[in-house]
Amino acid sequence: MPMLPGAVLARFGNAEAEPQKGQMQRYILHCDCNAFYASVEETFDPSLKNVPMAIAGDAAERHGIILAKNEKAKKFGVRTAETIWSAQQKCPGLVLLPPRYHTYEAFCERNNAVYGEYTDLVERFGLDESFLDVSLYVRSGAPPAEREVYALSVAHEIRERIKREMGITISVGLSWNKVFAKLGSDYKKPDAVTAFFPDTWQALVFPLPAADLLLVGRKTAEKLERHYIRTIGELADTPRERLVKWFGKVGNQLYIFANGLDNSPVLPADYSEAPKSVGNSFTFPRDLITDADIRNGVALLAGETAARLRDTGYLCRTVKVLIRYADLRFLQRQATLRRPTFSALAIEETALRLIAMHRTEGMPIRTLGVTGERLLQAGDADLGQLSLFDNNAGFYPVPKPQTHTVPMP
Repeated sequence: MPMLPGAVLARFGNAEAEPQKGQMQRYILHCDCNAFYASVEETFDPSLKNVPMAIAGDAAERHGIILAKNEKAKKFGVRTAETIWSAQQKCPGLVLLPPRYHTYEAFCERNNAVYGEYTDLVERFGLDESFLDVSLYVRSGAPPAEREVYALSVAHEIRERIKREMGITISVGLSWNKVFAKLGSDYKKPDAVTAFFPDTWQALVFPLPAADLLLVGRKTAEKLERHYIRTIGELADTPRERLVKWFGKVGNQLYIFANGLDNSPVLPADYSEAPKSVGNSFTFPRDLITDADIRNGVALLAGETAARLRDTGYLCRTVKVLIRYADLRFLQRQATLRRPTFSALAIEETALRLIAMHRTEGMPIRTLGVTGERLLQAGDADLGQLSLFDNNAGFYPVPKPQTHTVPMP
């Protein structure tokens, strides 16, 4: 389950270092559950292993897409994120189950409890993935000359324990940095271990498609292709300044990742970072057409956003709206406020003004989102005599264009 580029950058930062062997070499694991939702369901009903099966959202609630599928469904060409209708065209006998997120979360916690027996540096990277820094465990268990072999045995031991104790399989990547550890867990699936070590990694990694690297999504891969960059090796050989020119700060991160220079730490389980935004979006059971429909939807979302801001002790300086139409085209617009706020009325009024300015009149709206951004801790703000019940409280949006209307892939 991929993270958005901004979330990846927040986790990895710009830390870099040359790969090194010897006593201080790090040993990082990335444990990725195979077909996680489907595998969990199969532990409760083993007969599901014998039929094509998928976990899907509720079509009646407008969330009718495939969330996960088992191996038999995969052989029919069923893909994650495609519509239920499309999947059933490929596989008429497809068994569909609703997601049970609380159950999946419980399995995730139990997995991480196993990981925690080897290190206290366990970083969740989504519901079904975790990074582990087992460097101390490895150094305490083997002399320097034997540590790579011992690290591999630890990876296999964890893989076998999850299969035996949890009834699901994982793929494990092992390397000296998080980026290559994740690349390793994707290298061979399911139920496998792949290692990239400092003296062998280039022969294994450089021939891989650039799209396999963290941060290289479909659009980035297409842009790299236009520059005749198709492999990780070709990406690594591209001058850093050229990548920065093409991709901005993401280009610098691509250079670090492709050259094995990532040195970002595995963050402990109790680590928490300050939120960069607080918001909500909702796909409505029926399309919003009238102004009254839109006002009611925005009021609901603005109220939830404001409540979360107050609960976490933040104010927002920018309000952003997302509009997704019935034909799945979408746009995002934002406005900067004159003063920061956690007022539901101020957020609601700003969002409504943005929608009135930028929506396509008469086009049915499927999904709305309202988000507060550029957050400021309430204790750091000079709010004067701001009232939570003041309709606008001196807040007037200054529109700033952000994202153009684009077709969904």
